[in-house]
Amino acid sequence: MDDVALWPATEQARAIKQGDLKSRELLEVFISRIDRINPTVNAVVTTDFESARNAADAADVAVAEGRDLGALHGLPVTIKDALETNGMRSTGGATELAHNVPNRDAPVVGAVKNEGAIVFGKTNLPRWSGDIQSFNDIFGTTTNPWDADRVPGGSSGGAAAAVSCGLTAFEIGTDIGGSIRFPAAFNGIFGHKPSFGIVPSTGYLDHVAGGTTEADVNVIGPLTRSADDLTLLMRILSRKSPTWTADLGSPPDAPKHMRVAAWLDDDFCEVDAEVLAVLDAVVARMEADGMSVDRSARPDLDAARAAKLGGMLVSSATSRPGDTDGPSHREWCDWDVEREELRTAWASFFGNFDAVVMPVGFVPPFPHIHEGDFASRTLECNGQKRPYLDVIAWTLLTGMAYLPSSVPPVGLTPGGLPVGMQVVGPYGSDLSTIALAGHIASLGDGFVAPPIAR
Repeated sequence: MDDVALWPATEQARAIKQGDLKSRELLEVFISRIDRINPTVNAVVTTDFESARNAADAADVAVAEGRDLGALHGLPVTIKDALETNGMRSTGGATELAHNVPNRDAPVVGAVKNEGAIVFGKTNLPRWSGDIQSFNDIFGTTTNPWDADRVPGGSSGGAAAAVSCGLTAFEIGTDIGGSIRFPAAFNGIFGHKPSFGIVPSTGYLDHVAGGTTEADVNVIGPLTRSADDLTLLMRILSRKSPTWTADLGSPPDAPKHMRVAAWLDDDFCEVDAEVLAVLDAVVARMEADGMSVDRSARPDLDAARAAKLGGMLVSSATSRPGDTDGPSHREWCDWDVEREELRTAWASFFGNFDAVVMPVGFVPPFPHIHEGDFASRTLECNGQKRPYLDVIAWTLLTGMAYLPSSVPPVGLTPGGLPVGMQVVGPYGSDLSTIALAGHIASLGDGFVAPPIAR
């Protein structure tokens, strides 16, 4: 029975709807696994099992009576602690909100509840979702389930670790600089950073008065154990309002026939040899599968400048009134003009290609670093010390341009650490990048649970 915890959410939902698995049974499996596994990984930090049990029992009664509660009927889930959840402590990882209990749901939380999901817990993150690690002064440190001495990524690190370990059916993360993509890659699961704007991002707690507005670059998206789960959740999470609805269209019938470029390394941000070897092997599998892959094509842009501009735009989006280093509005407008020029370059590139595969970060999951700050920390790559924030260069390159990016699990380093890759496409091609990510994963082992979760 314990293995159902590691099924994709789509399979769990199907089994519940067909009466082959009870919602309450699945919830109890998750609770048992949290009791056993969570003390090591510290992914789930807030729970409400009593309310969840009542909701699961009600979901099982609905199945018996022939009532359908939605596409996620009876699925027990956790939610990243940066997202407002009605009646459940939601802190953003900050002591200022340590006792914050919202009286509303973030739109994405409401969307999955409306489809029958049962929220029973919240997952850990760094303070205000502001790091590539996941630790804070309220809940402590989340560890990587593949190696407890290493980070699970950030900021959705607790969310990704919970998915990887089978502590939840799926998760919802946030991403402004890589906060879905790093945790997906570092935990060996699937993640999707949507095209900017197609998923509502209010209800996101990144400062004391957070939740009421949407920030530039920031998006909210799913973390799962399969590409089919990503597709299902994107259809549920995408923006629906009286003013406009995101048209996600249909995924391609045959992802293997997509035109793909491979941009695996670059002088602007050299990639660790062990990570690069895994990515090279992935592309080799794609080529052996008969896929058309161009290893030399690049968009016509200055990658170093684009990544730097991405960093400035993200810093602007996360700065607060009174910050002495924040840009003026005029400066931001100039940056936005430059961004549009880069978006035009990307659009031209995608006139010839359906997607490009790229690194997520230049290193695999790295050891915990709590000392110092972003400016003083370093990471080791190919025997050299590199600035800590270099790690987000590849994710800034695509995120600042508002592009969709799907991350499949693609393999392990010789030391047994997970590696993912970005599958990036033109704006609005979310279901296509997800489909290609699923196909790429199918050429290898796909999702594999870490030893602690088996």
